[in-house]
Amino acid sequence: MTSEELREKVEIALDEIRPFLQSDGGDISLVAIDDDTLVKVRLEGTCVGCSVNQMTLKSGVEMTIKKHAPQIETVVNIN
Repeated sequence: MTSEELREKVEIALDEIRPFLQSDGGDISLVAIDDDTLVKVRLEGTCVGCSVNQMTLKSGVEMTIKKHAPQIETVVNIN
């Protein structure tokens, strides 16, 4: 899979999870993909100060991204 194809798959995953975040007043954007294994995202809106944003990142965002792009190992939030 090329880097461009990987980016497209990650964007598809983010589009899948975005409505859930937006329903709570938040959002997410892709910052970068490093070494085709590390995805850097930025949680936005109410997600920034949310006390469960790490759980959302791991159980929701990371799981959804890995479903679309299994080679991704980690997803981190960049403030």
